[in-house]
Amino acid sequence: MKLTQTAIPDVVVIEPRVFEDERGCFFESYNDRTFHSALTELGLETPRPFVQDNHSSSSRGVLRGLHFQAAPYAQGKLVRVVKGAAFDVAVDIRPDSSTYGEWVGVELSAANKKMLWIPEGFAHGFVALEDDTHFLYKTTDYYNKEAEGSLIWSDPTLAIDWPIELRGELIISEKDADAMPFDKLHARLVR
Repeated sequence: MKLTQTAIPDVVVIEPRVFEDERGCFFESYNDRTFHSALTELGLETPRPFVQDNHSSSSRGVLRGLHFQAAPYAQGKLVRVVKGAAFDVAVDIRPDSSTYGEWVGVELSAANKKMLWIPEGFAHGFVALEDDTHFLYKTTDYYNKEAEGSLIWSDPTLAIDWPIELRGELIISEKDADAMPFDKLHARLVR
């Protein structure tokens, strides 16, 4: 597997080694030893063990996020798309980070087979670029309702460059539409 650091070096794009022939393809989607070794080679911390897997399916234009779990229930996420395509976003919400408030976005798809490692301390969201997009993610902690938080996807301070062609057809839950603005986040995280 090939790991490439993004503009926020702790967030890493993972490209598995894919074997393809006339029958289709095979690849190892996750190997704990290889993943940890590759992170260590980049000088990054290795995550706690993954304890929960989640699977969502979305129609084109569905935007989910920007979700996070506050400490001590923060979740690292290893995310991938197994059907369809999504524009995936990670926002650094670590108050002491030099990249606090910055974001990275990567297209993940069944075709490109890329994955994204998002460590603890990030808000996460995505928009489905195709109908019937299936998104899988492994997390390093269990979901905890009391620790749940959400930033508004359209916050002007974050200025996330969501795909323009979908702006008129976004489908957003009421909960995500009512999420907090970024300028209220620090008070939520530092209690």
